[in-house]
Amino acid sequence: MIEENVKLHDKFSVELKLGFIARKKALKNNFTLNTWIFFPESLDINRFTYSKESFYNDLKSNIRLITPIFLLRDIAERKCPVFENLELSFQQLASQPTRTNKADYEYQIKMFLSILKSSLREEINHISNVKDEDIDYLLLHHLEYLHSIMIQYRALYFIINVPTVSNELVEYFNYGDEFMSNLVEYNSFLLLRKFKQRKTTNFEEQRSQLNLFIENELHYKKSKNYLTVERDNKKGNTEIVLKLGVLKKYMESHLFLNTDRQKDGILVEQLLFSLAAGISMVFATFIAFSVQRKFGNFTMPLFVALVVSYMLKDRIKEFTRYYLANKMSTRFFDHKIRISVHEKEVGWAKESMDFIHYKKLPEEVKECRQKFSILQNISRRNSEKAILFRTQMFIDRQALDNSSKYFISGINSIIRLNFTSFLKNMDNPDFPLYYPDAEKDFIIVKGLKLYYINLILQMKSEDQNELVKYRLAINRKGIHSMEKII
Repeated sequence: MIEENVKLHDKFSVELKLGFIARKKALKNNFTLNTWIFFPESLDINRFTYSKESFYNDLKSNIRLITPIFLLRDIAERKCPVFENLELSFQQLASQPTRTNKADYEYQIKMFLSILKSSLREEINHISNVKDEDIDYLLLHHLEYLHSIMIQYRALYFIINVPTVSNELVEYFNYGDEFMSNLVEYNSFLLLRKFKQRKTTNFEEQRSQLNLFIENELHYKKSKNYLTVERDNKKGNTEIVLKLGVLKKYMESHLFLNTDRQKDGILVEQLLFSLAAGISMVFATFIAFSVQRKFGNFTMPLFVALVVSYMLKDRIKEFTRYYLANKMSTRFFDHKIRISVHEKEVGWAKESMDFIHYKKLPEEVKECRQKFSILQNISRRNSEKAILFRTQMFIDRQALDNSSKYFISGINSIIRLNFTSFLKNMDNPDFPLYYPDAEKDFIIVKGLKLYYINLILQMKSEDQNELVKYRLAINRKGIHSMEKII
């Protein structure tokens, strides 16, 4: 199945996080995702003003493995293989620092921290949404589990504190320790903020527990000379932002998959172009032979016929190529992406973008577009345009299982779509409105001019056929809001 999570990434971009979950027992898993983008015709976005190249320039996509999920409690109590795999890699490195063991040591540190990050996210979301009377118990154990996990990770240092392990390899451990410390600190502040927003019953006690935990971790960070936030140190805090970004990219780099992007249908395209050349050559040769047979060799009619036939030959060739290319675009995708882990292919993805006429929209998409619409009774055939971004994904379950010691449920495709190109023809965001006034007859107040862009995701797999709809409110200043309609 396909799981979707759509959110605003920044003022001008939307992020679509799509999880392609491969079934355990299905060796071959196929998925189809159609993303329909509906926007006002007044924006003047069409196939002549907004090419495929422009669309892909506005699109940034990454493909990565879905992080294995374990309970924070199970990690702390060693009821899952996280610490077992981590400790084994440390011991093997200390005993035999081979290239393979070095790579596995680095990989297990990254995987441990990725799993911890996902587990923390799930734990924070759970604690933030339970009943007030359950929070105290859950918070107490949450902090105990975190404390236990940090102690166990930091104790692994003594395994690699041996002559066979270089300082460079020890630094990988320190990077992991600093990333873990930042992760724990951030999530503790996040939990504190959620409690404050909820105005929980025992907020003062909960704040005291979290502040004490944060203070202890900050004290540890300072003892290790890790960067810490300072209230009035803009330069230092800028360095922290840079360091956080570098550590995040490094610790998550093992999840991002190797991709080889190529044009789809290259062989078929070349065969069709050869066919076009052949058709034009048949025409030119037929004209030449016919005139030669009737008027003979070295005659003026033959000369004229040869010139005309070769002139038409090139036009026929180009017309046939154009016709076949258009026909091919409906059957093939723009790109094919081969997806591999450790140089072993685990699947592929295909992408394609096209403008779609209203008449060619599937009925279920039309119905979804009309639901909960602001102006339900106004026809959109002439007031709206639509872009279809098609994605097909194939995952080889067996190859995916062989790629890691952990069970990987599937692949995440993270897409960021930037709408800056849609802003250039928008009106002034401040719209003047008149309001009656007893003294001045009227006063002018400002209304906000917004344009609405609708995203419809059509997700298909063996056991799924689902439509979801999001609506963006946007103007020249950027995205104003986004809401899920269906």
